Amino acid sequence: MNVVIIEDEHLSAQRLETMLKKYDASIQVLAEIPSVAEAVQWFKENENPDLVLMDIHLEDGQSFSIFERINLDVPVIFTTAFDEYTIQAFKVNSVDYLMKPLNYDELVKAIEKYKRIHAEKEESGKSIEQLLQSLHRKEPEYKSRFLISIGSRLMTVETEGIQYFFSADKITFLVTTDGHRYPVDFSLDKLAAMLNPKEFYRINRQMTVKLSAIENIHVFSKGRIKLDLNPPMKEDVFVSLDKVVEFKEWLGK
Repeated sequence: MNVVIIEDEHLSAQRLETMLKKYDASIQVLAEIPSVAEAVQWFKENENPDLVLMDIHLEDGQSFSIFERINLDVPVIFTTAFDEYTIQAFKVNSVDYLMKPLNYDELVKAIEKYKRIHAEKEESGKSIEQLLQSLHRKEPEYKSRFLISIGSRLMTVETEGIQYFFSADKITFLVTTDGHRYPVDFSLDKLAAMLNPKEFYRINRQMTVKLSAIENIHVFSKGRIKLDLNPPMKEDVFVSLDKVVEFKEWLGK
């Protein structure tokens, strides 16, 4: 079986390939593609694989737009960080999904489903059309909780209780209302698609803050803006100069 993986996080793509090989060593991964644009180009230049495993949020947009740019008649298993209640509207006969973090048993079930559908010669193109129609009908829904790994223990943190996210040393952390800090598996770029933009705003390259976390706003010369957050950060928190105008518009919405 020939497979293409469309995933913009290299470690996730590698882990997925490892699980595929564990399931069936004869599976050939033809390509690992990180973006919508590169996926469109690849499918234009190559024959369709038997199966595509595709992350919903890529570095340059939602993967659903691939099907809007080219006629891609191929079975797809989506991977996503969305909660299950959100993705149910997208689930159709020839399209399955895997929740992140990826689970081997769930991958096996998804591939077995693909095999059943393929054996029955169902038309995956119709399923994709249903998926896109469902996507356009749905109002956007945002991530309600995050799965956190602490050593050998797993826990969940409700988005409602998160005050801000920041990156340091190539790791992204969330900070809760009571001041606890936990690492998360998503970059700030990825989080932008998961968080309600009415509540969260990315003020600079290292930080995304929640409106309720802002206690004071200080305006300095040349338009610089400094924020006092709750819980406080050890370092001063500034809004990037190129985001000041947009930040003020966000505050006034």
